[in-house]
Amino acid sequence: MIRRLRSAVLAVALMAAAATSASGAKGWEPVRSDVTALNVAARDAEVEIRVTSGYVVVVASQPTQIKVFTILGQTVSSENIPQGVSRLPLSHGVYIVKVGDLTCKIAV
Repeated sequence: MIRRLRSAVLAVALMAAAATSASGAKGWEPVRSDVTALNVAARDAEVEIRVTSGYVVVVASQPTQIKVFTILGQTVSSENIPQGVSRLPLSHGVYIVKVGDLTCKIAV
């Protein structure tokens, strides 16, 4: 019983570490292509959050601060992004994205 619990905790820790290190390595990058075909996760008047395979894409009408967390609460990214379309590569998993007053859960 303890062995299974220890294995489960280790597996969760390894997944969180992999998500944090894999996604934090590259950081946010500007996108010049059309993103209208991507799934919309959340939007308000100034920001739109979209999800595609391996990326979270943010369309911002002005420079803004964005934070991305693992489902366990570990910070993956906390940066200011420019106006326009930006994307962040993420490992497979569930994340919380916070931009101003807009917060949503996404699955990559």
